[in-house]
Amino acid sequence: MKILVVDDEEMIRNVIKEYALLDNYEVFEAENGLEAIDIVENNDIDVIVLDIMMPKLDGYSTYSEIKKIKKIPTIILSARNEEYDKLLGFELGVDDYLAKPFSPKELMARIKAITRRNKEEDKFVYKDLVVDFLGHTVFIRNEEISLTPKEFAILSYFIQNKNIAISRDVLLNQVWGYDFFGDDRTVDTHIKMLRNNLKEYRNLIKTVRGMGYKFEIK
Repeated sequence: MKILVVDDEEMIRNVIKEYALLDNYEVFEAENGLEAIDIVENNDIDVIVLDIMMPKLDGYSTYSEIKKIKKIPTIILSARNEEYDKLLGFELGVDDYLAKPFSPKELMARIKAITRRNKEEDKFVYKDLVVDFLGHTVFIRNEEISLTPKEFAILSYFIQNKNIAISRDVLLNQVWGYDFFGDDRTVDTHIKMLRNNLKEYRNLIKTVRGMGYKFEIK
């Protein structure tokens, strides 16, 4: 298992590395975002621990660039503990957020939790609905359902954030990208088509009035 630790403070990198090596992780280090992107491009990283405030490229921008290369489970580690910073991180898609000062043991426990969770989420199963993320396929009662790439991306994002209300703006940013020049009707149109394709499971996608949608599993 390969872990990338991105922090401009060498002492913090050393502490995390010491604990990670005890758990038999192979550790890569970067002191800024540009170094981190280069490492991800040239290595098969399994999990990232990422600081926010760094020279050259901040953590949020670094994570956004890394997502274009590969979706890697990521924990934000930062001295900035405001609610806004946490919400921004989660809206971007990070898996966890831990404030400094932190417990190295707690950090390692969270790393193990998100890597275990991501392995489990190679496939989503709810009654007769099966979503195979690796195979990019959806089945209902063992019959394959045809979804467009955008519909599959929306469904995947819903599942990854199940039981959480998601605004149309967040869906546009996460599924279409920040450079998309469209409006809310684009989201609504795709949701309508996705619901139709999900047949009896269409009601899993709930409309949240005045905001957006929620993929609700009871």
